Amino acid sequence: MPDMPSIDLAGKKVLVTGGASGIGAAVVDLFLELGAQVSSADLQPHGAMEPDTVIRFQADVCVEQDCLRATAGAIDAMGAIDVLVNCAGIPDTYTPTLEQSTQSWQRIVDVDLTGTYLMCKAVGAHMAQRRSGSMINISSIVGLGGFPRRNAYGASKAGVIMLTKSLASEWGSLGIRVNCIAPGYIRTPLVETLIRENKVDTGQIERRTPLARLGHPREIAHAAAYLSSEWASFITGATLPVDGGWSAFGGAGDIGIA
Repeated sequence: MPDMPSIDLAGKKVLVTGGASGIGAAVVDLFLELGAQVSSADLQPHGAMEPDTVIRFQADVCVEQDCLRATAGAIDAMGAIDVLVNCAGIPDTYTPTLEQSTQSWQRIVDVDLTGTYLMCKAVGAHMAQRRSGSMINISSIVGLGGFPRRNAYGASKAGVIMLTKSLASEWGSLGIRVNCIAPGYIRTPLVETLIRENKVDTGQIERRTPLARLGHPREIAHAAAYLSSEWASFITGATLPVDGGWSAFGGAGDIGIA
């Protein structure tokens, strides 16, 4: 194996969903810094946090034609897609199950699970033709253990983990690696808003987390860059918790959104 002193994504063609804000925006920024060419597909037509060098597409990942159109547009603009990072998603309503509407359940499943599936399917057809590619799906620690009042989100994020394993098993012979990241409590703009509104108890999160803090979107981007790179060339079907040790510590807690 060649010596690889640092992660280098120079020349990589990358499509990021949900790239206009939060974890997706951090992935876009870091991948550009590491030399990649980046396209972003997001429901927001113009993400305020996206650099001018990003190729933007408006897309709803729940709509298969939008996924196909964004994929085709990225291929036309960049010539290929080497890496797909699925960051698009919505949080849950943190509602007791007996008060939850079927519509709320379905919306979360549609975006967080079906949207990931549709993007993997659209880009997978292209990568299969090239017999090369890497996909990174974003799950959550809520997909690793039971969290009260978070059934739709937990089921969706657990589904993303199993989808990742299934695709990795199916597409490995085609040269496609598929991996997953399970973030813990991350200081995204959404979480910062919930903190200001006293809907998330950071003190409780910090006490429950072995590293005693919330994470930053950039730290999820670091994991995505690693899994996209040649450093991870023999890794597929894996789920990497990036959670400050939360999932290692023990049982889940009923304290907020992750």
